[in-house]
Amino acid sequence: MKLCFASNNAHKLEEIRLLVGDLFEIVSPKDLGCTEEIPEDFATLEENSLQKANYINQNYHIDCFADDSGLEVEALNGAPGAFSAMYAGTHGDHKANNALLLKNLEGKTNRNARFRTCITLIKNGQTHQFQGVIEGEILTKKRGEEGFGYNPVFVPKGHQKTFAQMDITERNMRSHRAKALFELLKFLKNEK
Repeated sequence: MKLCFASNNAHKLEEIRLLVGDLFEIVSPKDLGCTEEIPEDFATLEENSLQKANYINQNYHIDCFADDSGLEVEALNGAPGAFSAMYAGTHGDHKANNALLLKNLEGKTNRNARFRTCITLIKNGQTHQFQGVIEGEILTKKRGEEGFGYNPVFVPKGHQKTFAQMDITERNMRSHRAKALFELLKFLKNEK
């Protein structure tokens, strides 16, 4: 089976391909000739992942899945949420996003946070959504170099290392994206 993962983010594609292994073939939008920015104009993870999956499915006529992930911080009323990638203003500026997050949490004792992912699958004209959540907390300063996004400031509950201090295999065993993807894979296996 061939599915398009509706993202040209190299980090996400690497994670997804490692998790899927040889269960099915993952192609990227670039593999289909899609080099334009896939829209994500909504304020929720569910709506954004649906919009991205619809875009690929309708324009390239292939079964596909898309994710949207966000960091939700209790002390910031769930922010940055669906706006995690552009929290500081520029999409994908991880350094600025982390700096703004740490600044906004200065003096706050509640540092509880969670990463949440919503994956939308469109297969045979049917739409399905899957969730993955990992609870943790935000540190006061960055630690580690692996991964991307908020990985250097997020420590999963029950662990001492940030996601950025874990290698990709260790991180994939407990990440929000992995949890949502495992729900998707379970669905696809049961569908056979």
